[in-house]
Amino acid sequence: MSSLTHFDAQGQAHMVNVAGKAHTLRIGIAGGRIEMLPATLAIIEGGSAKKGDVLAIARVAGIMAAKKTSELIPLCHPLALTRVAIEFEVVRAAAGAAPGISCKATVETVGPTGVEMEALTAVQVALLTIYDMCKAVDRSMTITGVKLLEKHGGKSGSFVAAG
Repeated sequence: MSSLTHFDAQGQAHMVNVAGKAHTLRIGIAGGRIEMLPATLAIIEGGSAKKGDVLAIARVAGIMAAKKTSELIPLCHPLALTRVAIEFEVVRAAAGAAPGISCKATVETVGPTGVEMEALTAVQVALLTIYDMCKAVDRSMTITGVKLLEKHGGKSGSFVAAG
């Protein structure tokens, strides 16, 4: 693994200079899930949450978060995103695993730096929005497994997470 890029030769934090990097299609895909009580999942699926359509609002929150990542993460570059897609999937209870909702964010741009942070931020905020909208009925919800699933483009090429 290469050295940490957000530190200069003196060990001071800095924003990486991407001026000389090629503008290529960059894709970042991240995922995660929120686990909850079966009754909470039923409320979401049934559309009976008092605050409205939980997944529609969480989708918009994830998109907004991707667009604002550079305002939240100090050394991220502001990017002109060309695509942000948020997908949800209901996960039924299985052997030892709680029911919940998985979230996948796909973020794209054409530029000199990747969009991994935007995809990760989108997933986190989408899942936090689900928590916020449902906390009145289930404060035990747990956000878990948030990670980069894929990254494509740029000098370092592609990355696909194992498993």
